[in-house]
Amino acid sequence: MRSGRPFVSEASPEELVSNLLRGALATRTLATACSLGVADALSNGPRPSNGPRPVAELAGETGVDAETLHRLLRALASDGVFEEAPPGVFRNTGASELLRRGSGWHDFAGLFGGVWYRTVADLDTTGKPTFPSTFGTDFWSWLAAHPDERATFDRAMEGGKERRAQRLAPLEWRGDETVVDVGGGNGSLLVELVRARPGLRGIVFDLPETVRDEATFGERIEFVAGDFFERVPEGDAYVLSGILHDWDDERAAAILRTVRAAAGDGALAAGPRQRPAGGERAGRREVARLAPARAARRQGAQRGAVARVARGRRIRARRVPRGVDRSPARLTRR
Repeated sequence: MRSGRPFVSEASPEELVSNLLRGALATRTLATACSLGVADALSNGPRPSNGPRPVAELAGETGVDAETLHRLLRALASDGVFEEAPPGVFRNTGASELLRRGSGWHDFAGLFGGVWYRTVADLDTTGKPTFPSTFGTDFWSWLAAHPDERATFDRAMEGGKERRAQRLAPLEWRGDETVVDVGGGNGSLLVELVRARPGLRGIVFDLPETVRDEATFGERIEFVAGDFFERVPEGDAYVLSGILHDWDDERAAAILRTVRAAAGDGALAAGPRQRPAGGERAGRREVARLAPARAARRQGAQRGAVARVARGRRIRARRVPRGVDRSPARLTRR
Protein backbone atom coordinates (compact mmCIF):
# COMPACT_ATOMS: atom_id res chain seq x y z
CA MET A 1 0.00 0.00 0.00
CA ARG A 2 1.15 3.51 -0.77
CA SER A 3 -0.71 6.66 0.30
CA GLY A 4 -3.66 4.50 1.29
CA ARG A 5 -4.05 3.03 -2.22
CA PRO A 6 -3.13 -0.40 -3.58
CA PHE A 7 0.23 -0.53 -5.30
CA VAL A 8 -0.18 -0.13 -9.06
CA SER A 9 2.27 0.63 -11.82
CA GLU A 10 2.84 4.29 -12.62
CA ALA A 11 3.04 3.53 -16.35
CA SER A 12 0.44 5.09 -18.65
CA PRO A 13 -2.45 2.91 -19.88
CA GLU A 14 -0.77 2.69 -23.29
CA GLU A 15 2.51 1.57 -21.72
CA LEU A 16 0.72 -1.04 -19.61
CA VAL A 17 -0.95 -2.59 -22.63
CA SER A 18 2.24 -2.41 -24.70
CA ASN A 19 4.28 -4.12 -21.99
CA LEU A 20 1.73 -6.92 -21.67
CA LEU A 21 1.58 -7.46 -25.41
CA ARG A 22 5.34 -7.91 -25.72
CA GLY A 23 5.69 -9.97 -22.56
CA ALA A 24 5.85 -13.24 -24.48
CA LEU A 25 8.65 -11.85 -26.64
CA ALA A 26 10.67 -10.91 -23.56
CA THR A 27 10.16 -14.37 -22.01
CA ARG A 28 11.35 -16.20 -25.10
CA THR A 29 14.23 -13.78 -25.71
CA LEU A 30 15.45 -14.21 -22.13
CA ALA A 31 15.29 -17.99 -22.41
CA THR A 32 17.25 -17.92 -25.66
CA ALA A 33 20.00 -15.77 -24.15
CA CYS A 34 20.22 -18.20 -21.23
CA SER A 35 20.39 -21.26 -23.45
CA LEU A 36 23.27 -19.64 -25.36
CA GLY A 37 25.11 -18.81 -22.12
CA VAL A 38 25.58 -15.14 -23.02
CA ALA A 39 25.88 -13.99 -19.40
CA ASP A 40 28.57 -16.61 -18.80
CA ALA A 41 30.41 -15.64 -21.97
CA LEU A 42 30.52 -12.03 -20.84
CA SER A 43 31.81 -12.98 -17.39
CA ASN A 44 34.30 -15.64 -18.47
CA GLY A 45 35.63 -14.19 -21.70
CA PRO A 46 39.19 -13.07 -22.51
CA ARG A 47 38.55 -9.61 -21.09
CA PRO A 48 38.30 -8.80 -17.37
CA SER A 49 35.19 -10.15 -15.65
CA ASN A 50 32.06 -8.37 -16.90
CA GLY A 51 34.18 -6.57 -19.48
CA PRO A 52 32.42 -5.49 -22.69
CA ARG A 53 32.56 -7.81 -25.71
CA PRO A 54 31.52 -7.18 -29.33
CA VAL A 55 28.40 -9.02 -30.43
CA ALA A 56 30.30 -10.57 -33.36
CA GLU A 57 32.70 -12.16 -30.87
CA LEU A 58 29.82 -13.48 -28.77
CA ALA A 59 28.08 -14.84 -31.85
CA GLY A 60 31.21 -16.67 -32.95
CA GLU A 61 31.65 -18.19 -29.52
CA THR A 62 28.02 -19.34 -29.25
CA GLY A 63 27.67 -20.38 -32.89
CA VAL A 64 24.72 -18.17 -33.85
CA ASP A 65 23.97 -15.44 -36.37
CA ALA A 66 25.51 -12.14 -35.23
CA GLU A 67 22.66 -9.93 -36.47
CA THR A 68 20.02 -12.05 -34.76
CA LEU A 69 21.99 -12.12 -31.51
CA HIS A 70 22.44 -8.36 -31.68
CA ARG A 71 18.69 -7.86 -31.91
CA LEU A 72 18.03 -10.20 -29.01
CA LEU A 73 20.59 -8.53 -26.75
CA ARG A 74 19.43 -5.03 -27.66
CA ALA A 75 15.86 -6.02 -26.74
CA LEU A 76 17.01 -7.32 -23.36
CA ALA A 77 19.26 -4.31 -22.80
CA SER A 78 16.22 -2.05 -23.22
CA ASP A 79 14.84 -3.66 -20.07
CA GLY A 80 18.11 -3.54 -18.12
CA VAL A 81 19.26 -7.08 -18.87
CA PHE A 82 22.72 -6.53 -20.39
CA GLU A 83 24.04 -3.11 -21.36
CA GLU A 84 25.04 -1.95 -24.83
CA ALA A 85 27.81 0.65 -24.91
CA PRO A 86 29.12 1.49 -27.43
CA PRO A 87 26.76 0.15 -30.15
CA GLY A 88 27.38 -3.51 -30.88
CA VAL A 89 29.30 -4.08 -27.64
CA PHE A 90 27.66 -5.60 -24.57
CA ARG A 91 28.46 -6.08 -20.91
CA ASN A 92 26.65 -7.73 -18.01
CA THR A 93 24.39 -5.88 -15.60
CA GLY A 94 23.25 -6.95 -12.16
CA ALA A 95 20.18 -8.52 -13.76
CA SER A 96 22.08 -10.50 -16.39
CA GLU A 97 24.53 -11.78 -13.76
CA LEU A 98 21.57 -13.62 -12.23
CA LEU A 99 21.23 -15.57 -15.49
CA ARG A 100 24.58 -17.34 -15.36
CA ARG A 101 24.56 -21.14 -15.32
CA GLY A 102 24.18 -22.56 -11.84
CA SER A 103 21.67 -19.89 -10.88
CA GLY A 104 18.05 -20.73 -10.19
CA TRP A 105 17.08 -17.79 -12.39
CA HIS A 106 18.91 -19.37 -15.31
CA ASP A 107 16.86 -22.53 -14.92
CA PHE A 108 13.61 -20.66 -14.37
CA ALA A 109 14.22 -18.75 -17.60
CA GLY A 110 14.63 -22.06 -19.40
CA LEU A 111 11.36 -23.39 -17.98
CA PHE A 112 9.32 -20.24 -18.58
CA GLY A 113 10.68 -19.77 -22.08
CA GLY A 114 10.52 -23.46 -22.97
CA VAL A 115 8.04 -26.06 -21.81
CA TRP A 116 5.85 -23.65 -19.80
CA TYR A 117 5.88 -21.16 -22.69
CA ARG A 118 4.39 -23.76 -25.01
CA THR A 119 1.87 -24.83 -22.37
CA VAL A 120 0.62 -21.33 -21.61
CA ALA A 121 0.33 -20.64 -25.35
CA ASP A 122 -2.40 -23.32 -25.44
CA LEU A 123 -4.21 -22.01 -22.35
CA ASP A 124 -7.99 -21.74 -22.74
CA THR A 125 -11.03 -21.21 -20.54
CA THR A 126 -12.28 -24.80 -20.29
CA GLY A 127 -10.87 -25.18 -16.79
CA LYS A 128 -8.71 -28.11 -17.85
CA PRO A 129 -4.89 -28.08 -17.61
CA THR A 130 -3.33 -27.62 -21.03
CA PHE A 131 -0.12 -29.55 -20.43
CA PRO A 132 -1.60 -33.01 -21.13
CA SER A 133 -3.19 -31.89 -24.39
CA THR A 134 0.01 -30.15 -25.51
CA PHE A 135 2.52 -32.84 -24.54
CA GLY A 136 0.39 -35.98 -24.40
CA THR A 137 0.90 -36.66 -20.69
CA ASP A 138 0.82 -34.88 -17.34
CA PHE A 139 3.65 -32.59 -16.27
CA TRP A 140 5.22 -34.97 -13.74
CA SER A 141 5.19 -37.95 -16.10
CA TRP A 142 6.75 -35.79 -18.79
CA LEU A 143 9.53 -34.75 -16.40
CA ALA A 144 10.17 -38.40 -15.55
CA ALA A 145 10.70 -39.12 -19.26
CA HIS A 146 12.99 -36.10 -19.79
CA PRO A 147 15.84 -36.22 -17.24
CA ASP A 148 17.53 -33.04 -18.47
CA GLU A 149 14.34 -31.04 -17.99
CA ARG A 150 13.81 -32.78 -14.64
CA ALA A 151 17.25 -31.61 -13.55
CA THR A 152 16.44 -28.07 -14.71
CA PHE A 153 13.20 -28.13 -12.74
CA ASP A 154 14.89 -29.38 -9.56
CA ARG A 155 17.61 -26.73 -9.81
CA ALA A 156 15.01 -24.01 -10.35
CA MET A 157 13.07 -25.16 -7.30
CA GLU A 158 16.13 -24.84 -5.06
CA GLY A 159 16.22 -21.09 -5.65
CA GLY A 160 15.91 -19.22 -2.35
CA LYS A 161 16.87 -22.28 -0.29
CA GLU A 162 19.08 -20.24 2.03
CA ARG A 163 16.24 -17.83 2.79
CA ARG A 164 13.77 -20.63 3.43
CA ALA A 165 16.22 -22.48 5.66
CA GLN A 166 16.83 -19.29 7.63
CA ARG A 167 13.11 -19.09 8.34
CA LEU A 168 12.95 -22.70 9.50
CA ALA A 169 16.13 -22.76 11.59
CA PRO A 170 14.94 -20.38 14.40
CA LEU A 171 11.84 -22.47 15.16
CA GLU A 172 11.68 -24.11 18.58
CA TRP A 173 13.23 -27.41 17.60
CA ARG A 174 14.00 -29.98 20.27
CA GLY A 175 17.29 -30.44 18.44
CA ASP A 176 17.37 -34.12 17.48
CA GLU A 177 14.29 -34.44 15.26
CA THR A 178 14.12 -36.29 11.97
CA VAL A 179 12.79 -33.81 9.43
CA VAL A 180 11.01 -35.10 6.32
CA ASP A 181 11.04 -32.70 3.39
CA VAL A 182 7.97 -33.82 1.44
CA GLY A 183 8.60 -33.32 -2.27
CA GLY A 184 12.08 -32.17 -1.32
CA GLY A 185 13.55 -32.30 -4.83
CA ASN A 186 17.34 -32.40 -4.86
CA GLY A 187 17.57 -31.92 -1.08
CA SER A 188 19.06 -28.43 -1.12
CA LEU A 189 16.66 -27.04 1.51
CA LEU A 190 17.41 -29.80 4.03
CA VAL A 191 21.15 -29.47 3.42
CA GLU A 192 20.91 -25.80 4.41
CA LEU A 193 18.66 -26.51 7.38
CA VAL A 194 20.90 -29.26 8.80
CA ARG A 195 23.89 -27.00 8.30
CA ALA A 196 22.16 -24.42 10.50
CA ARG A 197 20.83 -27.04 12.96
CA PRO A 198 23.48 -29.81 13.05
CA GLY A 199 21.54 -31.97 15.52
CA LEU A 200 18.70 -32.58 13.08
CA ARG A 201 18.47 -35.53 10.73
CA GLY A 202 16.80 -35.25 7.35
CA ILE A 203 14.88 -37.36 4.86
CA VAL A 204 14.44 -35.98 1.36
CA PHE A 205 11.29 -37.61 0.02
CA ASP A 206 10.49 -37.35 -3.68
CA LEU A 207 9.98 -39.34 -6.86
CA PRO A 208 12.80 -41.71 -7.79
CA GLU A 209 13.65 -39.80 -10.98
CA THR A 210 14.50 -36.67 -9.01
CA VAL A 211 17.96 -35.50 -10.10
CA ARG A 212 20.18 -35.18 -7.04
CA ASP A 213 23.75 -35.51 -5.80
CA GLU A 214 23.53 -37.52 -2.60
CA ALA A 215 27.23 -36.95 -1.98
CA THR A 216 26.26 -33.42 -0.90
CA PHE A 217 23.86 -34.72 1.75
CA GLY A 218 26.41 -35.73 4.34
CA GLU A 219 25.83 -38.39 6.96
CA ARG A 220 22.67 -36.90 8.47
CA ILE A 221 20.47 -36.77 5.37
CA GLU A 222 19.15 -39.59 3.20
CA PHE A 223 16.97 -39.77 0.11
CA VAL A 224 13.84 -41.92 0.15
CA ALA A 225 11.97 -42.45 -3.11
CA GLY A 226 8.19 -42.57 -3.22
CA ASP A 227 4.91 -40.91 -4.10
CA PHE A 228 3.44 -38.54 -1.50
CA PHE A 229 -0.07 -39.49 -2.59
CA GLU A 230 0.63 -43.04 -1.38
CA ARG A 231 2.85 -42.66 1.68
CA VAL A 232 5.56 -40.57 3.31
CA PRO A 233 8.29 -41.72 5.72
CA GLU A 234 7.81 -41.55 9.46
CA GLY A 235 9.45 -38.56 11.07
CA ASP A 236 9.28 -36.01 13.85
CA ALA A 237 8.72 -33.02 11.56
CA TYR A 238 7.43 -32.45 8.05
CA VAL A 239 8.26 -29.61 5.70
CA LEU A 240 5.99 -28.87 2.73
CA SER A 241 7.61 -26.08 0.76
CA GLY A 242 6.05 -25.11 -2.55
CA ILE A 243 4.03 -28.33 -2.73
CA LEU A 244 0.34 -27.84 -1.99
CA HIS A 245 -0.10 -24.92 -4.36
CA ASP A 246 0.65 -27.24 -7.30
CA TRP A 247 -2.56 -29.22 -6.75
CA ASP A 248 -6.30 -28.76 -6.60
CA ASP A 249 -8.10 -29.05 -3.25
CA GLU A 250 -8.80 -32.77 -3.53
CA ARG A 251 -5.18 -33.68 -4.29
CA ALA A 252 -3.77 -31.23 -1.72
CA ALA A 253 -6.02 -32.79 0.92
CA ALA A 254 -4.78 -36.24 -0.10
CA ILE A 255 -1.18 -35.13 0.50
CA LEU A 256 -2.05 -33.86 3.97
CA ARG A 257 -3.88 -37.09 4.81
CA THR A 258 -0.80 -39.06 3.83
CA VAL A 259 1.41 -36.90 6.03
CA ARG A 260 -1.01 -37.22 8.94
CA ALA A 261 -1.09 -41.02 8.60
CA ALA A 262 2.69 -41.20 8.94
CA ALA A 263 3.08 -38.60 11.68
CA GLY A 264 3.13 -39.68 15.29
CA ASP A 265 1.49 -37.72 18.08
CA GLY A 266 3.34 -34.49 18.69
CA ALA A 267 4.92 -34.39 15.25
CA LEU A 268 5.63 -30.98 13.79
CA ALA A 269 4.54 -29.47 10.49
CA ALA A 270 6.00 -26.37 8.88
CA GLY A 271 5.35 -24.67 5.58
CA PRO A 272 6.07 -21.28 4.00
CA ARG A 273 3.77 -18.35 4.65
CA GLN A 274 1.58 -17.82 1.62
CA ARG A 275 1.96 -14.63 -0.36
CA PRO A 276 -0.99 -12.23 -0.16
CA ALA A 277 -3.72 -12.94 -2.68
CA GLY A 278 -3.46 -9.46 -4.18
CA GLY A 279 -0.61 -7.55 -5.74
CA GLU A 280 0.61 -6.88 -9.23
CA ARG A 281 2.14 -10.34 -9.82
CA ALA A 282 -0.37 -12.51 -7.95
CA GLY A 283 -2.70 -12.82 -10.93
CA ARG A 284 0.13 -13.94 -13.19
CA ARG A 285 1.12 -16.66 -10.72
CA GLU A 286 -2.46 -17.90 -10.62
CA VAL A 287 -2.67 -18.08 -14.42
CA ALA A 288 0.69 -19.88 -14.61
CA ARG A 289 -0.62 -22.55 -12.22
CA LEU A 290 -3.61 -23.25 -14.45
CA ALA A 291 -1.50 -24.69 -17.25
CA PRO A 292 0.43 -27.67 -15.79
CA ALA A 293 -2.04 -29.21 -13.34
CA ARG A 294 -5.05 -26.96 -12.71
CA ALA A 295 -3.69 -25.91 -9.32
CA ALA A 296 -6.12 -24.32 -6.91
CA ARG A 297 -6.35 -20.65 -5.97
CA ARG A 298 -6.77 -20.53 -2.18
CA GLN A 299 -7.17 -17.71 0.29
CA GLY A 300 -7.18 -17.82 4.09
CA ALA A 301 -10.41 -19.69 4.87
CA GLN A 302 -9.96 -22.03 1.92
CA ARG A 303 -6.44 -22.97 3.03
CA GLY A 304 -7.79 -23.76 6.48
CA ALA A 305 -10.52 -25.94 5.02
CA VAL A 306 -8.02 -27.94 2.98
CA ALA A 307 -5.93 -28.48 6.12
CA ARG A 308 -8.90 -29.92 8.04
CA VAL A 309 -9.11 -33.05 5.95
CA ALA A 310 -8.60 -35.97 8.33
CA ARG A 311 -11.82 -36.78 10.20
CA GLY A 312 -11.07 -36.65 13.90
CA ARG A 313 -7.44 -35.75 13.16
CA ARG A 314 -7.34 -32.07 12.55
CA ILE A 315 -4.12 -30.62 11.18
CA ARG A 316 -3.35 -27.22 12.60
CA ALA A 317 -1.04 -25.81 9.93
CA ARG A 318 1.04 -22.85 10.98
CA ARG A 319 3.05 -21.25 8.20
CA VAL A 320 6.61 -20.13 8.74
CA PRO A 321 6.58 -16.36 9.23
CA ARG A 322 9.12 -14.01 7.73
CA GLY A 323 11.63 -12.82 10.27
CA VAL A 324 9.62 -13.98 13.30
CA ASP A 325 10.51 -16.90 15.55
CA ARG A 326 7.56 -19.24 15.93
CA SER A 327 7.02 -22.87 16.89
CA PRO A 328 6.03 -25.21 14.06
CA ALA A 329 2.42 -26.38 14.17
CA ARG A 330 1.73 -29.61 15.99
CA LEU A 331 -0.18 -32.42 14.33
CA THR A 332 -2.62 -33.54 17.00
CA ARG A 333 -5.62 -35.83 17.16
CA ARG A 334 -8.87 -34.19 18.09
